[in-house]
Amino acid sequence: MNTTTAAVLVPLLPALAAAVILLTGRRAPGFVQPLAVLPTLAALALAVLVAVRQRGEEPLLAATELAPTGNETLPIELALRLDGFAVLVAVLVAVVAGCVQLYSTGYLRGDARYPSYAALVSLFTSAMLLVVYTDDLVVLLVGWEVMGVCSYFLVGHYWETATARSASLKAFLVTKLGDVPFLIGILALASDAGSFRISEIVARLSSSLSGFELAHPTLVALLLLAGVAGKSAQVPLHTWLPDAMAGPTPVSALIHAATMVAAGVYFVARLLPVFAASAAALVVLAVMAALTMVGSALAALAQDDIKRVLAYSTIGQLGFMAGALAVVDREAAVFHLMTHGAFKALLFLAAGVLIQTAGTGSLAALSRMRDLRRRAPDAFWAMTIGLLALAALPPFAGFFSKEAVIGAAEHAALDDAHGASSSLAAPAAAGWVVLVAGLATALLTAAYAARLWLLAFHDPVRARTESVPPGERASAAMTGVLWLLMLPSLLLGLAYGELPKWFDGGSLAPTLTTSVLATGAAVLGGTAAYAAWRRAYESAQAEDPAPALLGPLRPHAEAGFHADALYAAAVVRPVRAAAGLVRFLDRAVIDTYVRGAAGAPGLLGTLARRAQTGNVQTYLSALVAGALVLGVAAVLVAVGD
Repeated sequence: MNTTTAAVLVPLLPALAAAVILLTGRRAPGFVQPLAVLPTLAALALAVLVAVRQRGEEPLLAATELAPTGNETLPIELALRLDGFAVLVAVLVAVVAGCVQLYSTGYLRGDARYPSYAALVSLFTSAMLLVVYTDDLVVLLVGWEVMGVCSYFLVGHYWETATARSASLKAFLVTKLGDVPFLIGILALASDAGSFRISEIVARLSSSLSGFELAHPTLVALLLLAGVAGKSAQVPLHTWLPDAMAGPTPVSALIHAATMVAAGVYFVARLLPVFAASAAALVVLAVMAALTMVGSALAALAQDDIKRVLAYSTIGQLGFMAGALAVVDREAAVFHLMTHGAFKALLFLAAGVLIQTAGTGSLAALSRMRDLRRRAPDAFWAMTIGLLALAALPPFAGFFSKEAVIGAAEHAALDDAHGASSSLAAPAAAGWVVLVAGLATALLTAAYAARLWLLAFHDPVRARTESVPPGERASAAMTGVLWLLMLPSLLLGLAYGELPKWFDGGSLAPTLTTSVLATGAAVLGGTAAYAAWRRAYESAQAEDPAPALLGPLRPHAEAGFHADALYAAAVVRPVRAAAGLVRFLDRAVIDTYVRGAAGAPGLLGTLARRAQTGNVQTYLSALVAGALVLGVAAVLVAVGD
């Protein structure tokens, strides 16, 4: 099997599995689990094969025309581009999807809608793999939108609850709000570049000999960033992601770790020269990333729901990736994407075990979790390793990738090209914004990671007298997946020396200054959280260190800084008021004319019907009267003449 054929089969196998499950799942439920797991694992094996053969060498391109557009220079092509970025991200997607499918066999055992769930997860996986491998913007858009539809159904899996229904609708609408300008941006970019092929667009913009420039680089970049903000949950289109936790926990792991939210970051990485063509767009991206990082970290520090803590954490870590792209270092961005995919999948799947063991149901409240260190030792170690990686403490994976991002920001801020692998330049302002926000977020991230660990595994004094119903033990498939994901969460960061060979060169090695600053900030944040928790623990007056850490900011942070309320005031209420006005005009004005137009002929008919009495004498009297009137009129006319 050649490399191109293997690459085609990688997204095709999960798609075929989804189709077969949807067609036969209800009639043959016993075959659903093998159909969900085995094709995904086969896709993983093929993705690894493609990566081994590619080895970071020259990109492998293949294309066939899919549909004409009426313009011979702008065909839609089923095109593949297999470079170091694509093949490694595809392996990450397949690993996480395989783990999620295997984990779900235990987590959703007995669920009546498991066949449709498994089919949607397979289709979701196929769509993300298509986004990773494709070299055509329109085909990428197809995978992009299929993921949006799948997320709508998966987040709303428990549709009996109003929370799940509302969350699925919110996720769909908010992401679509960004997808409209995203589509316009793709069409504008293709029109300017004369091609839908990503490799051709990037080659023309990167070559100093081509003389090619976009006609409106800032406008195109900002239109594309709107879609990226929606899909990757960046400010101001981030509000859908915390609410999406209403879906099953494995879905949360899939969405957060390697699909859906990672698509926006990966898109910018693939088309980075387009964004680098506008310094204004890079500054906008840097500010967006900074607000996202700091705001989400503060919100995570105030949440009681464990899944919402992790959701805000994902938003912040995506902000780190966006910050790396704002300083035009896509190697650091994709490096953090890969390590984050590993440890965030581990954290969410471990959270699922904790929720199931604690018996807290869909609430997933930290304040209700008791004695989990003893009752769920596998999840305890998984959560511990995942949180250490999230807090970016050495030697865990998150330390190396997050340090690469902060180091790239430092180089951009100081106008230092050390470590950079391309000729693209970032504004110094973008570097400073990302650097300061990154260090502040490193401190806050360690604080909320320490708080989560303490609340989940160390019972507060007052909780010892509370009666909590026991949950059920996790299956072997669930705990096995946790141990499997612990390895990359611990060791993947050590690949910083090899990854540049797969990327564009440069260096991902930690630097002394930023390593000390970032690690010091993380240690300070974790220590502050522990000290606040210890005071609360000893006084037995409180269970949560968040009020002491955040002070009067706590209620605002817990409410996500009222972003939903702002949207309700700025968008929802005006739209509903406009809809009410349209309904009034439709009923009171337009319907009045319609009813009048329909009623006038009826009134005339009624009058005419009354004249038709059927009485001959009446008719003769009317004729005589009419004749007399005409006669009198004729006489009067004659006299007048």
